[in-house]
Amino acid sequence: MWTNNQSLIDGFILLGFSDRPWLETPLFVIFLVAYIFALFGNISIILVSRLDPQLDSPMYFFVSNLSLLDLCYTTSTVPQMLVNLRGPEKTISYGGCVAQLYIFLALGSTECILLAIMAFDRFAAICKPLHYPVIMSQRRCIHMATGTWISGFANSLVQSTLTVVVPRCGQRVIDHFFCEVPALLKLACTDTTVNEAELNVLGALLLLVPLSLILGTYVFIAQAVLKLRSAESRWKAFNTCASHLLVVFLFYFTAISMYVQPPSSYSHDRGKIMALFYGIVTPTLNPFIYTLRNKDVKAALRRTLTKEFWVKPR
Repeated sequence: MWTNNQSLIDGFILLGFSDRPWLETPLFVIFLVAYIFALFGNISIILVSRLDPQLDSPMYFFVSNLSLLDLCYTTSTVPQMLVNLRGPEKTISYGGCVAQLYIFLALGSTECILLAIMAFDRFAAICKPLHYPVIMSQRRCIHMATGTWISGFANSLVQSTLTVVVPRCGQRVIDHFFCEVPALLKLACTDTTVNEAELNVLGALLLLVPLSLILGTYVFIAQAVLKLRSAESRWKAFNTCASHLLVVFLFYFTAISMYVQPPSSYSHDRGKIMALFYGIVTPTLNPFIYTLRNKDVKAALRRTLTKEFWVKPR
């Protein structure tokens, strides 16, 4: 523990983009705008899913869970990034770093499982339409969502603990803009082979297994959609599934490239770019992907806005 005393006292230095100071101001503006859009988009999805009775379905229940995840996801990192981009000191306390690591990992782990459950929901709706109300009952949806959140936070507890206890011999400089597993393991002053193996196993289980289930589920969905006689029904099913698949691609592609690899082969510049995608870009785009491609959500937004701003109380 002595080797980590300096970090406990002084915290960590987040280099971020200090090696490219000319990037800091434009990145501050970009991150701020992206964060505002992420807040607006995700809060809108949550509110409209709760307020509009026509969106009272399992699909939108899980979409609102995804929006809540993305809302917390960006909030766990972006405000600290904005402070460090504009302030002279680019530091984070030891407790703040551990909390950020745990929360970010927990939310990312939860999203991995939630995206798989959303694929199962689409499978039940398209392939088992007559049994759909029974398969995806309200009670079962709540249990699935609760289990997803608990699993994500339990996985994060294991991964963040394995990362935090690694001796760093007083090294405090993290070449990243937030506290993340690969960047923190780079500070280790001891052999991290065992840690890397454990983290890779957990990462593979949490990323590759749900992704395999999602892809397998969509094989059955594609077969069912092709059998639909109505062109309108085929288009509606395709449109809904395309939104989900796009979200899956954006999230899993960047997360796998970061976490299913040895941290010893971790590239700082590549890590920062990938982290920007799954930490900022994806949570910002998710609500707009679902909103812009979904007529039900757009109609619900119009109804909600009309009710709030134009209908006067009698």
